[in-house]
Amino acid sequence: MRLVVRLIGLALLLAAAGVVVLDLVAGAGPLATDAGALWYRIHPYSLGLAQVVVQRHLLPDLWDPGIVTVLLWPAAIVLGAPGLILLLAFAGARRGPRHARR
Repeated sequence: MRLVVRLIGLALLLAAAGVVVLDLVAGAGPLATDAGALWYRIHPYSLGLAQVVVQRHLLPDLWDPGIVTVLLWPAAIVLGAPGLILLLAFAGARRGPRHARR
């Protein structure tokens, strides 16, 4: 379980780094692409679907201003922060008899 969570964290950090590199290559600042624009470039249909599901079946106020605010944040931060948190939270020393020193 720990390995899976750490791999997800690493994937998120690599995605954040990729977004920063693409922004720099494009001549923009390192935090130029917002999360909503990135999501729209990758898969616009799912962005619209997520909006409809949240507004119709969950809470309309959850989408705006809640999720919209996060979608306007830089994509590198939206991807990198959870990735870093997952890596740090699950990077503790292993415990148990299987990993005891001999």
